[in-house]
Amino acid sequence: MISESTKARFAREVAKYPAEQAQSAVMACLAIVQQEQGFVSTDAERDVAAYLGMAPMAVHEVTTFYNMYSQHECGKYKLNVCTNLPCQLRDGQTALHYLEKKLGVRMGETTADGLFTLQQSECLGACADSPVMLVNDRAMCSFMSEEKLDQLVDGLRSASSGGTR
Repeated sequence: MISESTKARFAREVAKYPAEQAQSAVMACLAIVQQEQGFVSTDAERDVAAYLGMAPMAVHEVTTFYNMYSQHECGKYKLNVCTNLPCQLRDGQTALHYLEKKLGVRMGETTADGLFTLQQSECLGACADSPVMLVNDRAMCSFMSEEKLDQLVDGLRSASSGGTR
């Protein structure tokens, strides 16, 4: 299942560690799979485990522990809203519910057009900026009022349609 180009990328990550510590590259290898396939399947977990000489369950534990790895196909834009206590105290749950209504999906679901997957996440480390969210595990968005949520979603929709609505 793993292509030769993927194995080459894995090898570059493994080379960063002493030979006896190849398993230390597990997160990087899972990130590569996520980037190339859009999610980390059970088959991909097994392939990563075999490549790194790990038990498949050990790889699965990493995949399921971290929010950045999806175990199923997601929309083009994965919206992770922090609902940990500091964000909840500053409207994190309200932001999540607002997005559910705006997108017409519940937390954990993907919009019918495949554009957005809405998820909750644990602490994103920006409590002073709450409510916060992470877009595609890369772009942090702070102080997410309903107006800013509208701007974000509408902007992403517009970008996906080539600037037309």
